[in-house]
Amino acid sequence: MTTMNLQLTDGVHILTLTNAENGGDNRLTTEVVEEYLAALDIVEQYHGNTALLLTCSHEKTFCTGINLDWLLPLNDADRREFTTAFETLLCRLALLSAPTVACINGNAYAGGAIVASATDFRLMRSDRGRFCYPEVDIKIPFTQVSSDIGQLLPNQQAVKNMMLTGVAYTGLECAELQIVDAIYPQDQLQQEAFSLAKTLASKDRQTYCTNRNLMRPEIVAHANNLTQ
Repeated sequence: MTTMNLQLTDGVHILTLTNAENGGDNRLTTEVVEEYLAALDIVEQYHGNTALLLTCSHEKTFCTGINLDWLLPLNDADRREFTTAFETLLCRLALLSAPTVACINGNAYAGGAIVASATDFRLMRSDRGRFCYPEVDIKIPFTQVSSDIGQLLPNQQAVKNMMLTGVAYTGLECAELQIVDAIYPQDQLQQEAFSLAKTLASKDRQTYCTNRNLMRPEIVAHANNLTQ
């Protein structure tokens, strides 16, 4: 993997995004999405209880979404290929056969925020970083799949505001609006996220995922459509 790495620590699979330097911003391309999917394959093939912790190696940027410099010159077929791959990633992450936690220690914008929305729990840095769906401002409409992933967030008023105005929320605002489950200072965030993931990794995977997936019927339907 060139844009992320996966390691197993105390029963927790930690997927760390590593492509934030030099303008990379952990942005999404077909190649990056394929690396995500390969990592999810490894987690799903693991025998025993586990959890996935999604984090990044950069204190400023979690993920700023699709690499538009890469996407816009593509022909229609290549764009459709990316869209299908990205929607597959969102559904697989939302329905992964293990608990999932996102540790958002920097900006999560557009596709990056949608990826974070697909996880079960989100923890965010309290003093830096924004969470934003700017699609309305960058003229890239949501697909039905990405919209339904956004609807997984519990505060539908906040979701509406993000989707229709492109507002960017701070960590404190995200906590108040239930976009994230908790916020922590930078020096505590990673440990708190790992602690939560480790607690979730002690749960029976089948029971946990059955319970969670029953709350996500729209995503189950999308996943089935994508595999037909």
